[in-house]
Amino acid sequence: MWNLLIKPIADLFGKGLDIVDNLVEDKDLANKIKAEVQTKFMSIAHTELITLLESQTKIILGEIQGESWLQRNWRPVLMLTIVAIVANNYLLYPYLSLFWTKAPVLELPEHLYSLMKIGVGGYIVGRSAEKAIDSWKK
Repeated sequence: MWNLLIKPIADLFGKGLDIVDNLVEDKDLANKIKAEVQTKFMSIAHTELITLLESQTKIILGEIQGESWLQRNWRPVLMLTIVAIVANNYLLYPYLSLFWTKAPVLELPEHLYSLMKIGVGGYIVGRSAEKAIDSWKK
């Protein structure tokens, strides 16, 4: 989601930097101004990203520490459900359809498949970061 937000802003930002070239005749001064503006923009973007990640972390920690079983486990249950649909459609269905004409194919909407990719990617990145931090601490 962050990439979807940052791309249009970065494109607009790039066009804004082109204006500096048109307004400032001294190219060294123009490059200095553009470098300062880029540094400030990256600092703001970095701060916003950290704020977003911290708020997401608080939400997930709140869910993990919740009293309800469902509150703690809804994400894994959702991921396992999506994985079961994918396993059915690509592992079970091809074999069942050889012997059974009414073998069930489960519909997997594109947004659920995307959600699965994000969930699995997040898990892999999270585990890699966790292992890297443990290794770094030693």
